[in-house]
Amino acid sequence: MNTLGTSYRITSIGESHGKVVGVVIDGCPAGLELDMEKLQADLDRRRPGQSSVSTTRNEADKAEVLTGLYQGVTTGAPITIIIRNRDRDSSKYLEARWTPRPGHADYTAGIRYGEKQDPRGGGRFSGRNTAGFVIAGAVAKQLLDSIGANIIAYTYQIGSVMAKDVDQVIVTESNIVRCPDESAAQEMIRVIDEARSEGDSVGGKVKVVVLTPPSGIGHPIFDTLEGDIAKALYAIPAVKAVEFGVGVGYAEMRGSEANDQYIIRDGKVVTVTNNSGGILGGISSGMPIEATVTFKPTPSIGMEQKTVDLQRMEETTIKVEGRHDPCIVPRAVPVVEAMMAVVLADHALRAGLIPQVLGE
Repeated sequence: MNTLGTSYRITSIGESHGKVVGVVIDGCPAGLELDMEKLQADLDRRRPGQSSVSTTRNEADKAEVLTGLYQGVTTGAPITIIIRNRDRDSSKYLEARWTPRPGHADYTAGIRYGEKQDPRGGGRFSGRNTAGFVIAGAVAKQLLDSIGANIIAYTYQIGSVMAKDVDQVIVTESNIVRCPDESAAQEMIRVIDEARSEGDSVGGKVKVVVLTPPSGIGHPIFDTLEGDIAKALYAIPAVKAVEFGVGVGYAEMRGSEANDQYIIRDGKVVTVTNNSGGILGGISSGMPIEATVTFKPTPSIGMEQKTVDLQRMEETTIKVEGRHDPCIVPRAVPVVEAMMAVVLADHALRAGLIPQVLGE
């Protein structure tokens, strides 16, 4: 469905070329003085048209609060925040209504909903809807500030170019691909530009880290912290893999290498390594939570591809036109960060770490 979470519940609303996209947040405690400048700053990191490696769709993405705040403070009622879609051009999508774009959800949406789904800009299946995710995450991050949880995300890989020697404590966004390794960033930009010039696209990976997570959150067996984080991350269009800690690297390790051994440091139990990514048995250990998220290449490309005409039931070809990202990864960084925040806020509330009324 369109709702995620238990105590901090978010409901995604809107369509890519509809009047609005946004989110309804239920369960946010009363008493949070919502910093709209911080929220808007996160939206600005995600919005289209911000650099040479993103789509040229020109949307201001200004957040508009409809419900749930009184004098800038949350009341405990559901919070509704929207963004109005203004730069909409549905013509190319309507022309290709019956020729599903390879790599998109056009065909599977047709199987599920028939002729009733909204084809404009991908409708409910568009990455445009992640603007609402970022809003929900921005509110969640402000809740998490009260317990000292700090979340950062960055571009880790684009194509075959991988960031190296990243000091996660001081990650900043100093370039258009949001990679803290400056030498790798320049090569990533070259790879994206090359793909764009050929009418193609490229995929990559985002790494997200919670540097100071609360320990002991997570609800085994089926509401594990890993499971809920993965579910949230897989809701982001184009995500095809989620790994925690060393992830698939475990397959090549022995137990003596893989196990995170315990020591005492500054009076606290910590581990020498963090191969598990800060989660064991579905519960946070207090070590940094680390996840790596893999995005497939943007499926909308300018190269001719095979498809079918669903009305005539004939094979044909398609060349996707319109405004598309040659690589979705840089704009996905704040979205990944947001979804991690949403899940952590939900579990922190469920564990009673965040009170239902703040400031009392």
